[in-house]
Amino acid sequence: MIKRTIEISSEAAHLTVKHRQMLIQRDRKTVGSVPCEDIGIVLVDHPGTTYTHAALAQLAESDAALVVCNEQHLPSAILLPLTDHSQVVWRLNDQINASKPLCKQLWKQIVQAKIRAQANVLSADSKAHRKLLDLALQVRSGDTKNVEAQAAQTYWQHFLGEVRFRRDRNADDLNSFLNYGYAVIRAAVARALVAAGLFPALGLHHRNRSNSFCLADDLMEPLRPMVDTRARELHAIGYTDLSVESKRVLLEVLAERVRNGDEVGPLMVHIHRMASSLSKCFAGQAKQLAIPVMIDSNDGTDKTDAD
Repeated sequence: MIKRTIEISSEAAHLTVKHRQMLIQRDRKTVGSVPCEDIGIVLVDHPGTTYTHAALAQLAESDAALVVCNEQHLPSAILLPLTDHSQVVWRLNDQINASKPLCKQLWKQIVQAKIRAQANVLSADSKAHRKLLDLALQVRSGDTKNVEAQAAQTYWQHFLGEVRFRRDRNADDLNSFLNYGYAVIRAAVARALVAAGLFPALGLHHRNRSNSFCLADDLMEPLRPMVDTRARELHAIGYTDLSVESKRVLLEVLAERVRNGDEVGPLMVHIHRMASSLSKCFAGQAKQLAIPVMIDSNDGTDKTDAD
C-alpha cells in the first residue's frame, strides 16, 4: 500500500494523536483523522501549526517523515525516524566500508539514468534529445569528465523549447515549483534510506559537512525529471507561484506510476525498492541499482531508451 502524503498549508492546524490515529484539529474540533501507519510524509506549510509531543513520537514510530516549510513555502527541515531495522548495524558497516570503485560505479548508473530521464522530458525528435542520449553513453565510472554538467546545460537550454529558461534555486515562478518538488522527493528518498537501514549523510558522490542528506541527494538525481515535467505543465497552464493547487500537483509526483524492472507501481513504493537495492550493492549482493523510470501516460510504456 502506498503511504499517504498529508499537507497542511491553507489553514493552521493542531496535530495530536489518539489510538494511533493522527487527528487534525482546528478550533479544538477534529476536522480530519488518519491512521499513523498509513502516513508516509506530513508536509507542514502553515506557521500557525502546532503539535503534541505524542503526535511527533507516533509519526516517528510509524516511520513517517515530517517536513517543515519556511516563509518562502519551501521545505527547510525534515524530522526522520531512527530506524529500528534489525540489521541496521551490519548495513551501516557495509555502507561505511563500501569501496571507492563501487561508489563510482553506482554514481555512473545514477548519472546515466538521470541524463536519459532528462532526454525523455524533451521532444523525442529534437537534437537535444539525441544529444543527451549520446552523452549518457559517455559517462564513465565516477563521471570524472562531469558529463552530468554538460547534459544539464543542454537540458535546461531546451527545457521550455524556444523560451529561454535559467535554472536558479533562488528565483521565483517555475524555479519555485522545481525547488518545492525536489524537496518533496528528497524527503521521500531520505525516509526510504532510513527504512533500509542506511545513513542518509554518507553519500556516494555528494559530500558536504553541513548536509545531512548527501546520500538522499545522490539517489534522487534520476527522479528530478519527474518533478520537472509537472512543474513545466503547471507553468504552461498559467501558474506563477506556489498556490495550494500547484503544491497539490507537485505532491502527487509520489503517487506517479513508474517502471522498475518488470514491476510497475507508485513512485513512493519504488523509491523504497531503490534504497533496498543500494543496501544490497553495499553488501556485495548486487551490482545494479533498481532505479525507477517514468512511464508514458499515453501508452503505458516506459520512456527510457535502451542502451
